[in-house]
Amino acid sequence: MLQRISEHLYMYPDTCSVYVVKNGEHAVLIDFGSGDVLDALTTIGVTGVSAILMTHHHRDQGQGLARAAAAAIPIWVPHAEQELFAEMDAIWQARQVLNNYNVRQERFSLLAEVPIAGTLQDYESYAFAGCRFQIVPTPGHTPGSVSILARIDEKLNAFTGDLIAGPGKLWSLAATQWTYNGGEGLPATVASLLDLQERGPERLLPSHGETMEPPAEAIAMLNDRLWELMKLRKQNPRLFLFLEQPFEAVTPHLLRSRNSESNYFVLLSASGKAMFLDFGYDFHTGKPAETDRAARRPWLRTLGTLKKQYGVTHVDVVVPTHYHDDHVAGFNLLRSQEGTKVWAADAFSDILRHPDRYDLPCLWYDPIPVDRELPIGTPIPWEEYELTLYPLPGHTRYAVAIALEVDGRKVLVAGDQYQGDEGLAYNYVYKNRFNAADYRTSAELYQALKPDVILTGHWDPLWVQPGYFEALAERGEALERMHLELLPLDQLDYGAEGFGARITPYQSEAHSGETIAFRIEVTNPLRTEADIEVELALPSDWAADPPAMNILLGSGEEAALSFRVTPNGAPVRRARLAADLKVNGERIGQHAEALITLS
Repeated sequence: MLQRISEHLYMYPDTCSVYVVKNGEHAVLIDFGSGDVLDALTTIGVTGVSAILMTHHHRDQGQGLARAAAAAIPIWVPHAEQELFAEMDAIWQARQVLNNYNVRQERFSLLAEVPIAGTLQDYESYAFAGCRFQIVPTPGHTPGSVSILARIDEKLNAFTGDLIAGPGKLWSLAATQWTYNGGEGLPATVASLLDLQERGPERLLPSHGETMEPPAEAIAMLNDRLWELMKLRKQNPRLFLFLEQPFEAVTPHLLRSRNSESNYFVLLSASGKAMFLDFGYDFHTGKPAETDRAARRPWLRTLGTLKKQYGVTHVDVVVPTHYHDDHVAGFNLLRSQEGTKVWAADAFSDILRHPDRYDLPCLWYDPIPVDRELPIGTPIPWEEYELTLYPLPGHTRYAVAIALEVDGRKVLVAGDQYQGDEGLAYNYVYKNRFNAADYRTSAELYQALKPDVILTGHWDPLWVQPGYFEALAERGEALERMHLELLPLDQLDYGAEGFGARITPYQSEAHSGETIAFRIEVTNPLRTEADIEVELALPSDWAADPPAMNILLGSGEEAALSFRVTPNGAPVRRARLAADLKVNGERIGQHAEALITLS
């Protein structure tokens, strides 16, 4: 039975509390439970549901969503958890069951997928049935949870999902364990509650538990208890320190984030503008071991503190050192909330714009628009500063070092090229397109630029000491020598990666009978001129034009070949094609694949 909270706001008790925001004959539902709420709406004069807004993906929140889909009611879900609604059939098939160490409650999800009308983007506002709803990221119960703010009957309400269940109460402690024996959701809950409180809600409406009005005492009591538990667990002891002081000065006008997943740096201008150098997952409280979208959630938790403490009026530009998610995941939030422009090296801007085209590790899920492509080796002015980008292959081929002078110091922002506090340990990953000579050439770059301080993605600022550049050179030469000695490159030289072909796009979608263009990059691995043949391996009934192609290449020479493929048949997810190589007639094998989804 519907319970009236105020003139236009009701609650239906179900597997969770389902909230009904009424405007005339139309309503918006916050969460859905079993779906029985639909049978009760006529008692308050509601004849149509404009939208269902989900706070998180757990089954008690939406186990009846198939009924809503059958009734053509639009379902809106947290952006970070969209696959946990729309792609559940594939996800259930892929989940590991035996020898499983994933204790995060991502399996407490829908048994079958439902179509979604759209995603609720963090910090954005949406209008449904004459009411405006603001989405606030509040990780804790799940990494991707949101709270929803709405002013109803002159009062600012916060629909908090399972972030809080009552004064000092949490609906589930088990849900805060995102890793085996972890407790990552505890500090995330504290940080989320404090952020939510600053937004001034007058009433908290949880999915389970009691209405809290006013909320300040309820939040304070819960945070005190969570902090006591965290201290018992010896977990995240510097949480409140980092919440209060999330930045430290490298130089007076150059800051480092203290608690992000990977370091990002803030360049302060006298105008009040700021430039970010990298920006991945702001304010790190611990992450799940998995890497699905719902486990990798960017937010803007420290942006308000930056503005208050350092007089920043606007984040004007963000520049990445490389494309990896922990360095770029927050770019789209900066674009949408701050109007921040993305400037990226022309060497990898296309990867940001079209991640699905590439077969690379650590790609962010969503395309990132690039407003300005930066050329390599050309000084780029911004406010009173000048930046120059240099190639920095090693950790990944698609990386740059950013050189600039700040407060009279020569600074090099180098991403993840070297690891460790001493800045000497290799950090190469073959799948990132590593070449054996990369660390020799990066040592030469460092020696030529002679920075005073080197800023890295995961370690403290490295103030350069005598002998450092010489040590890098020795290590770079040794690494190259070891690869030359260990690999049979005189027989077949595909470099350290060991593959002779790459297909672009790596992922594509099409209808049966629709032609797709592919580009296949090949290399001559011999010390002499050679005939390279590429034949496409396709599913039966598919056609390629041409089905095979030959090209004569000089020693070590690379070329790109164009093919057009026409898939045929029933809808299928991730059908495969491959490039089968021959060199001077000798079979090398299917060195590259691509994935095609037919709808």
